[in-house]
Amino acid sequence: MVELYDKETHTYIGTISHEELQFLIDHLEEENLTDKDYYLNRATLEFLKERGLSSQVAKLLEDAMGDRDEIEITYKEDLQKEIE
Repeated sequence: MVELYDKETHTYIGTISHEELQFLIDHLEEENLTDKDYYLNRATLEFLKERGLSSQVAKLLEDAMGDRDEIEITYKEDLQKEIE
């Protein structure tokens, strides 16, 4: 599983699957190969939903944005749980 966080506040957003993370990676811009953070605004979120973003992940991101128009997210993969 993958834990999402608000990069600015370090607030836990929620847990998503590796497949859902891969969807975000495939559709969002990375600054380099080791980049683990992504900028989203409302227009980008709508774009992702049109491309097939799961409703669960969309809700997590919308809730994390709250009344803001943008957010930068980061993630942490829990590889140990994948091994067990």
